[in-house]
This record gives sequence, C-alpha cells and structure tokens, in this order.
Amino acid sequence: MVMRSQENSIGAWAFLIGVVLALLIGLSATIFSIPTIIKYSTQIYAVLVLLGLVIGFMGVSGKDAQSFLWAGAVLVIVSRFGMDGVRGTLIGVNVGDAVVSVFGAFLAMFVPATIIVALKTVFSIAKI
Repeated sequence: MVMRSQENSIGAWAFLIGVVLALLIGLSATIFSIPTIIKYSTQIYAVLVLLGLVIGFMGVSGKDAQSFLWAGAVLVIVSRFGMDGVRGTLIGVNVGDAVVSVFGAFLAMFVPATIIVALKTVFSIAKI
C-alpha cells in the first residue's frame, strides 16, 4: 500500500479547482455563453482570488517555493502580455475573447498566490 503525504493536499485541490474555474469562467464568457456563470462572474473571480490565497499559504512548501515563484512569475507575465497580443491579433474571431477571458481568470488566481509565496520566501530568508 502506497502512503502519500497529506501536507499539500489542500493546496493541490485549491489549485485544481482554480484552474477548472478559470477555464470555465473564461470559456463561458464568450464561447458557451452560460448565463448563470456570466451572472455570477464577479463572485467566481472572488473565489479565484481566495483560491490563490489558499494556494499561496498552504499549497507551496519551502523546498518548492523557488520553482513556484519562477513558474508563477512567468505565468503572470505571459498571461498579461498574452491578453494584449491575442486581443490585437485575433480581432473579429471569438477565440481571441475566450483566450483573453481565460488569461484574466488565471491572473486572478496566480497573482495572489505568487505574492503570498514571494512574501513567505522573503520572510524566511530574513528569518523573522
């Protein structure tokens, strides 16, 4: 029987739920036009921010912080610049709006997570 560590279980579930919600809100806003999700998009974005905080506080251990910070910083930068690039190149194509919405949802989740992990890392370096 395989024993698994439960230390990052909550953070891993928060990450998985956040990615699914980000894709759902992004795609439903443009391609699928699900009225209920569009109606509650503000609340869903708030949930994404809260999930980002949970990921930052509970999902990343000390040994994985460096990798998470690199990946999180790259994801945030590429998502933000990708929003402008896709918006400019796919004018008139509904796919461009969907990609912009998904990138925005990813930003709502990863910006708080990356900030929390960065702050935790700085405090651990300072040994406060």
